Amino acid sequence: MREHGIQGAKRRGKPWRTTVADPQASRRPDLVQRNFTAREPDRLWVGDLSYLRCWEGVVYFAFVLDVFSRRVVGWQLGGHMRTTLVLDALRMALGTRDPGADFRLVAHSDRGSQYTSAAYTQVLDDHRVLASVGSVGDAFDNAMAESFVDSFKTELIADRVWRSRSQLELAVVEYISWFNHDRLHQSLGDIPPVEFEQVAAATGSQQPEPTVTLAAVHRCERGTTPSGSSPIYGVRTS
Repeated sequence: MREHGIQGAKRRGKPWRTTVADPQASRRPDLVQRNFTAREPDRLWVGDLSYLRCWEGVVYFAFVLDVFSRRVVGWQLGGHMRTTLVLDALRMALGTRDPGADFRLVAHSDRGSQYTSAAYTQVLDDHRVLASVGSVGDAFDNAMAESFVDSFKTELIADRVWRSRSQLELAVVEYISWFNHDRLHQSLGDIPPVEFEQVAAATGSQQPEPTVTLAAVHRCERGTTPSGSSPIYGVRTS
């Protein structure tokens, strides 16, 4: 790539620490053990918290992904990184679940204090969801969530100047809709997450076999990003 003047879209910048462990919190087990697979929806969720920058300051972004389809099932934006932020994302995700589910869903996250707090674990217990947390400082223990953050920032945030929080928040809303309904995922057979779930429901299959075409092999995992020319998506910089 270097010889031909090609540079990867994903870049590594200065890290911003959003995972701060609480030494007093009870230690929940890691039920996932880096096995990010699920046979059907609502079996395994992963969640994380990241940050976004604009001229008005920092915006924090909490989200929940369904491992089966990579669909964003819950998310929230805020000017803080308190427990209420990740709770709002969790509650949105819980609102999409079928009622009456028993102990079959695992919600996995890192060991940040927001995810090990009494308030967060109580909501999980109230909805009969099993809590699972990885270790501290090891991105591989929550690899799928970390991968989503990387793609999200590459496709929407990088190389753009965001003037206000409201502009950035509107762009995030549109991105999540595009990610769930239109973004092509090679790991899902080159179809969007919502369509993947619809195919699974229609065929009664627990885990549809992806159909990878030759075009998919040559296409980037992220598909086509939202247009950078729209003012909603900020001002692109060189």
